[in-house]
Amino acid sequence: MTPPVTQPTANNLDAYFMPFTANRQFKKNPRLLAKAKGVHYWTPEGRRIIDGTAGLWCVNAGHGREEIKAAIARQLEEMDYAPSFQMGHPKSFEIAARHAAMLPGDLNHAFYCNSGSEAVDSALKIALAWQRARGQGTRTRLIGRERGYHGVGFGGISVGGMANNRKQWGVMLPGVDHLPHTHLPAKNAFSRGQPEHGVELADELERIVALHDASTIAAVIVEPCAGSTGYLPPPKGYLQRLRQICDKHGILLIFDEVITGFGRLGASFAAEFFGVIPDLMTVAKGISNATVPMGGVFVRKHVYDGLMNGPENVVELFHGYTYSAHPLACAAAGAVLDIYKDEGLFQRAADLSSYWEDGVHSLKSAPGVIDIRNLGLAAGIDMEGRKDAAGARGYEAFVKAFEMGLMVRQTADTLALSPPLIVEKGHIDEIIEITGKAIKAAA
Repeated sequence: MTPPVTQPTANNLDAYFMPFTANRQFKKNPRLLAKAKGVHYWTPEGRRIIDGTAGLWCVNAGHGREEIKAAIARQLEEMDYAPSFQMGHPKSFEIAARHAAMLPGDLNHAFYCNSGSEAVDSALKIALAWQRARGQGTRTRLIGRERGYHGVGFGGISVGGMANNRKQWGVMLPGVDHLPHTHLPAKNAFSRGQPEHGVELADELERIVALHDASTIAAVIVEPCAGSTGYLPPPKGYLQRLRQICDKHGILLIFDEVITGFGRLGASFAAEFFGVIPDLMTVAKGISNATVPMGGVFVRKHVYDGLMNGPENVVELFHGYTYSAHPLACAAAGAVLDIYKDEGLFQRAADLSSYWEDGVHSLKSAPGVIDIRNLGLAAGIDMEGRKDAAGARGYEAFVKAFEMGLMVRQTADTLALSPPLIVEKGHIDEIIEITGKAIKAAA
């Protein structure tokens, strides 16, 4: 017998199917945010919460920026939407030129979308299309990395390497392989900045090439600093070695800079920070300070030029989105670039990184802490898991922190911290103090 249909009651929590959330657990004891300004959120009851994660690694310039609000409002008054297929609007070309001017090397073309997930799938498709356009149509294999996170599209979860993001969906894209992750706590525990050990892990790409042959491999995609898995900065020399191997074998290198892009490391992008230029770069989050959804793929000249062939009236890339380069997103992105420049936020992050590093490593002696990693204004803190209860300790610390007035990110028994780039030393002190108390409370 079919159960009767009941209408949801207004203002309850049941109707919303929450993403990446234990829905039943959350709805028994919800954590609601109702207001945000600067480096703080407020709950509906008025309790202040310091934002230790820049939202979801995305509110780099802080919350409630009047300049961004004004730019969006002006654009909305002028024009709400313009189609992106066979049409254009001025702000899309303007923001692309501004992005190209700030990018390192010859990353001088921008393809826009709406999220990091879409950016990754777009980059993978651009890589495959470029290989085909240059007569290398056998190069269809994509290489990701264990513990990598590249969004939730089927392309992203295929090259991604986090088991819980993959196991429910059955067969992934065919022809995908994975490099090993770079987390070596036995050698690199409590590293300050880039770990000393692990450059040789990049050589696993040579093994993969030998297994499959370079003629079958289109691209390698990695996060310069793996984020969602608990923040893993790359070993010294690792990204440089990947670049060398990709060049040797005609393989495109894709950096997923959805988290590291726009100042997180104290430079515009990780590519600039590490001095390694990828062929394609995916971005989102800090591109619009999370005010309007936006993502993108930044493309090197030789890749773009390689697709600009055939008759001029033929579409070069049969790919795109209804909301690619949405006028409101472009307006927001332009205002965000102004803030980054006028307030020197990338340099501010660089200047604060040592103070941040000392703060997070002061938690080394907190009960149950087994590793701490940092680079730029971000850090990962590993806690020893409980027997037969993986993730329980991390979740308890996450909840305790929120109850004490701090928002952190939790992945299993790891806490991740990545405050807005406008954070001050006093805020850092508060973040570290509450994090320590929360870890102790979960011991």
